[in-house]
Amino acid sequence: MIFRLFLLFTAVPLLELMILIELGSAVGLGPTIGIVLLTGAVGAWAARTQGFYVLTQIQSELGSGQLPAAQLVEGAMVLVGGVLLITPGLLTDFTGFALMVPAVRRVIREMLMRKFRGMVEEGRVRIHRG
Repeated sequence: MIFRLFLLFTAVPLLELMILIELGSAVGLGPTIGIVLLTGAVGAWAARTQGFYVLTQIQSELGSGQLPAAQLVEGAMVLVGGVLLITPGLLTDFTGFALMVPAVRRVIREMLMRKFRGMVEEGRVRIHRG
């Protein structure tokens, strides 16, 4: 867990910085800053749009008496994607934009839910009811 946190907070920002420096030297400072600002603005719009889409799905499932577990997982992915999109950097932007695509979220959601089911079955996670 410590190593993962190290990668998240140290290695990823350093890699992002290296990419931005290379991009800046290839196309110039102005276009590089423009790309970062543009992806942030488009990302904020995409996160808002997809957030409302997922919220509508959650409300629909609740209205029909179903538990919206899959949509809640997708909502969390949209939130994470939105945070990544407003974080300066091209890798985080790519990941954030990927999380805004419903088909990509569906694949990741299924993987996450399969992993969570396995953890529950193995007894590594307990579900408390009522």
